[in-house]
Amino acid sequence: MKNKKNKEMLRQIKKEQKLKEKEERKEKKAKKAKNREYAIVSYFFVAIFVSLIGYLVYFNVVESADFINSPYNTRQNTFAERVTRGKIVSESGETLAYTDVDGEGNETRVYPYGNIFAHVTGYTSNGKSGIESLMNFQLLTSHAGYLEQFMNSIRDEKNMGDTVVTTLDTSLQQVAYDALGDYRGAVVVMEPQTGKILAMVSKPDFDPNTLASNWDTLVNDESNSSLLNRATQGAYPPGSTFKIITALAYIREHGTIDGFSYLCEGSITEQGHTVNCFNSNAHGQEDLTSAFANSCNSAFARIGLDLDSSLFTSVSKDLLFNKKLPVDISYRKSSFSLDKDSGMPLVMQTSIGQGNTLMSPMHMALIVSAIANEGNLMNPYLVEEITNYNGDRVSLTKKSTYKQLMSEEEASMLMQLMESVVRQGTASQLSGEAYTAAGKTGSAEYDTAEGRGTHSWFVGVSNVEDPDIVVSVIAEGAGNGSDVAVPIAKQIFNAYYY
Repeated sequence: MKNKKNKEMLRQIKKEQKLKEKEERKEKKAKKAKNREYAIVSYFFVAIFVSLIGYLVYFNVVESADFINSPYNTRQNTFAERVTRGKIVSESGETLAYTDVDGEGNETRVYPYGNIFAHVTGYTSNGKSGIESLMNFQLLTSHAGYLEQFMNSIRDEKNMGDTVVTTLDTSLQQVAYDALGDYRGAVVVMEPQTGKILAMVSKPDFDPNTLASNWDTLVNDESNSSLLNRATQGAYPPGSTFKIITALAYIREHGTIDGFSYLCEGSITEQGHTVNCFNSNAHGQEDLTSAFANSCNSAFARIGLDLDSSLFTSVSKDLLFNKKLPVDISYRKSSFSLDKDSGMPLVMQTSIGQGNTLMSPMHMALIVSAIANEGNLMNPYLVEEITNYNGDRVSLTKKSTYKQLMSEEEASMLMQLMESVVRQGTASQLSGEAYTAAGKTGSAEYDTAEGRGTHSWFVGVSNVEDPDIVVSVIAEGAGNGSDVAVPIAKQIFNAYYY
């Protein structure tokens, strides 16, 4: 009986122990869950803290200059109170802009080349534009020696701002400016393998030295729009230069430039809409190379009609239509509006660079630069380096690839087509020189109050085997590309080599 009681007691004790252990496990589990919740909350706040620190570092290293450089940021005025605005110079050191300080400390911004660099260098009165705007922070920052800055602070004197060394070539800029002559329009010259912009001209122009006194006249003169940088902000129908894009769409659909055949009779008519070749010239039987060289509107209207419309749209997107361009100064996006619902007349016009398509000379230069660089577009840039006023380097721009716009094979085929334009086509004036060249002419029609006008286009590249420079030219209302734009480009090519 006693043993039976003992066993019962042991059983009860074990039962109580198990219950106790179970309760302890519950408590531990609950505690662990609670600790996990605390840990998650802690990790969350730590992540927020780290993100804030990371953003502050990123902002100060990467974004602060852009933020300070904003025209809406009044902090710039504080910089100008203690730093004399630095110089802007060409690639070879010629001064494009500097600040003159008289005996009483009055500052005047001076532009030695006047109108020639007006749009690309820009101005600082009545707002800012061009490189003056782009590099405002750097020009109002001083990397003079620490001792010099200390002594200037004691004397309550300003430090000298840093110098912006541009990629601009004064000789090429002058030649481009003179070659454009009295025509309204623009010229862009750049290195396709680096992205350096060597020249950028826009006309009508203005003298930045007298901008303040002439401001009201300039901003109210809508007929000239002299303040507009036509190189980047101009929007023009590209005319036959757009056949480069149409040809690329054909290549993507067929994989080759061979196999195309078309009998040109001087015009093509579909759904009651007629597209004429220049002067209604009948080019006869053509392959793609001869159609491109002859700038045959009929052949390219036919190509456009036969293309898959979605492919045409895809190619335009790849070539940055309706998209941001990798351009630092103010620019206007190019527009392309063709889609699967577009009628045959619009397809025909778009295929030859008319219709609703609009482009800037800068965008055209970027596309041809990619062709000349095996399909890769380099980031275009205007600033080579920043130095302090004594010439000691502060920062250097390194060339970098923006994007591959097309394959190397596609670029090679397009280059072959562009070579034919110089060898046997509408830009034959460029043949027979010490350098080789390739390109595309364009004659873009537009409506005027008096009727129809024609913009003169050319875009091309020199030294085809190892390209040196790309030149993009538009002369507003000047006629066909062969007569005006090609001779302008030839002067620039010749100045580069001779």
